Amino acid sequence: MNDWLWYLSRSTGIVAAVLAVAALVWGLFFSARNTGTRMKPNWWLALHNWLGGLTLVFIGIHMLVSFLNTNTGLGFVDLFVPSNTVGWAIGWGVVSFWMFALVVLPSMAKIRRRLPRKAWHMVHLLSIPATVLTIVHAYQAGSDSIETYFTRGLALLVGIAVYPVSIRLIGIAQRRRALV
Repeated sequence: MNDWLWYLSRSTGIVAAVLAVAALVWGLFFSARNTGTRMKPNWWLALHNWLGGLTLVFIGIHMLVSFLNTNTGLGFVDLFVPSNTVGWAIGWGVVSFWMFALVVLPSMAKIRRRLPRKAWHMVHLLSIPATVLTIVHAYQAGSDSIETYFTRGLALLVGIAVYPVSIRLIGIAQRRRALV
């Protein structure tokens, strides 16, 4: 039974990390207005929201399965509060979970309409460090972190995430330089 839970925990964590990077990339391309002419921005935004929500769902499943796996030694409180008893390898995942919750939950239509745009945007920028902490958590706590395929997969995810962040930052710098 524990082997099955171990595989399920590992796979849901990997899927959550891939979804987090996909939501980040999709959101950065959408916010940069690189939507092109064939697709309506509503479609892009809906997919971004869906990816973000699905990321949070898979993080929740990952946490639940990790708790149910008795070999991990995680207590209920360890899922929600980083502590020295389980170490920072798990703690980064806990912090990342809270960051994703702060990003995804206020993005629901009813809540977002009540927030000032700047406040929502500042909170939404937490998705970048949340994704970084997800990768750190996967590398430090992942049982496959010494395997070549796992480290190459994480490096690929980092590269995929860094590309649109870099494009966005370069665009901001160019706009600021043009104003001066």
